[in-house]
Amino acid sequence: MSAAPELDFELVGKTAETAFGYLTGAITAGMIYVGEATGLYRAMAGQGPVTSHELAGKTGLSERWVREWLRGQAAAGLIDYRGTERFELGPERALVLADEETPASVVGAFSALPQQMLLLEKVPGSFRTGRGHTYDDGGLAVAVGIERMMGPWNKTALISEALPKLPGVVERLERGAKVADVGCGAGVADIAIAKAFPKSEVHGYDNSVHALARAEANRKESGLKNVFFHNIDSDPMPSDGRFDLVTCLDCLHDMARPDLAAAAIRKAIRPDGTWFIVDVDCNEAYEDNLSNPLAAMMYGFSVLICMSSSASTPDGLALGTVGLPEPKMRALAKTAGFSRFSRVEGLEHPFNAYYLAQV
Repeated sequence: MSAAPELDFELVGKTAETAFGYLTGAITAGMIYVGEATGLYRAMAGQGPVTSHELAGKTGLSERWVREWLRGQAAAGLIDYRGTERFELGPERALVLADEETPASVVGAFSALPQQMLLLEKVPGSFRTGRGHTYDDGGLAVAVGIERMMGPWNKTALISEALPKLPGVVERLERGAKVADVGCGAGVADIAIAKAFPKSEVHGYDNSVHALARAEANRKESGLKNVFFHNIDSDPMPSDGRFDLVTCLDCLHDMARPDLAAAAIRKAIRPDGTWFIVDVDCNEAYEDNLSNPLAAMMYGFSVLICMSSSASTPDGLALGTVGLPEPKMRALAKTAGFSRFSRVEGLEHPFNAYYLAQV
């Protein structure tokens, strides 16, 4: 019999510490959800240091529960402890946790956390069969969560920062252009474009019933008459080359067949049109992705949502969150018939890349 290997107990301890660190992160993420769902972050914004009694009085919540939440949030470094049981959500932290009208906002990403975690019950089955699940399998709450996660950038930076970086696009939109947003989700970007450029006509395409229901509700609330939504499974994009601008905003890697989507986009776009692509900034080699501090989250989110969606059909490519690095995105566009492909200069984001494809 071979001798048992000598254990490195220092490594045992470090591994346990790392595992508990991730458990701490999961629980803290749950507490961010609680803070958003109960309005605690919004109530703290702009108020300076507050006690749990003051915050409970302002929100109508139980002081004892508010106190425990505040202490945990300060321990996590999400709010500041000012001594004598006073806690503050400063203006910088408020941009992230209490204001969804700024690109810095991330709190919307936590709004569907309970429903997304319920998807974990389905994941073992996917490991056995290889088949994933669609976004709609997570219910309406997941669609709303994606809407709120992507919404801040789509409502603000898309119009003020991104579109002006695309040669000739703003001028064409101002004159009146036809726009298609493929993978439109809840239509936040579509409504932002339609509002900013009233002479243009915007069409959003998706196959999520829940997301399209949200898009219609958002359209009605906006009162806009120049934005329209289509279920691409029953109402596909026209193939007559009518669109001046086509956008795919953080969705191609989620699609079961982005190659077919790209081919359809080529048929739908004008010869002088622009395809604007936003997708995860990643690398082909796994080793090169390890330097990204968000790598663990991306691979985990991929199993839970992105790769699962891409593997939700029998012919799905199962790409995943980091499934379309720049070389593969370039090849995708070239195969579809786009001869020019480049990064958009001057646009930076913590985890997204920006591409421009033209015929």
